[in-house]
Amino acid sequence: MDFSVLTQHWADYLEGFLYTIFASLLGLVGSFILGTLIAVFRISPVKVLRGVGTAYVEFFRNIPLLLVVFIFYLGLPSVGIQLNGFQAGTLGLTIYTSSFIAEAIRAGIQSVSTGQLEAAISSGLTYAQAMRFIILPQAIKIVIPPISNQFLNLVKNSSILGMVAGMDLMYFADQVNLETYNTMDTYIFVGMFYLILTFPLAYATRVLERRMARVG
Repeated sequence: MDFSVLTQHWADYLEGFLYTIFASLLGLVGSFILGTLIAVFRISPVKVLRGVGTAYVEFFRNIPLLLVVFIFYLGLPSVGIQLNGFQAGTLGLTIYTSSFIAEAIRAGIQSVSTGQLEAAISSGLTYAQAMRFIILPQAIKIVIPPISNQFLNLVKNSSILGMVAGMDLMYFADQVNLETYNTMDTYIFVGMFYLILTFPLAYATRVLERRMARVG
């Protein structure tokens, strides 16, 4: 392995790594919040909200991530909205991942006894309050493993930003490869940077699962 590829282009790798971390963090927070909202829509007693939630999940979950990103990067300029590669890639990644998180959280909500929701509403809470304080905390605890898997997938899927000049690891790796013509080593180092991100996240997930199990 030619470590000169890494040492001579360390600044490029580091910049891409930092952009990847930033995009992943934005995607994690955004997809969780949006996914939770869509999950609540999916089981809402209001028919319109259920329809919106179902349409959202079925549309974004069943088309390629690359297409979602291209919609924001190449499609929105046609209606006067201009996003750079980082913005379009992160937004597409967030929306795409949120559709999977929404389904996981919906399954968790449905696994909680319906009697708890009825009891909460009969005690004076609104539907939204019952969801926020009673149902969602239990549902999210149940679905930590599948949600964690989606978060790991999001970090890896952030490489899609490289397709739209999103300044991530893959984007800078492509630039390094054009300069060095050392394709194998260039992308092996990229893989190592991704492992630096995913291994701690996977470990934190396992720790959280064990702690939640003890609390339960």
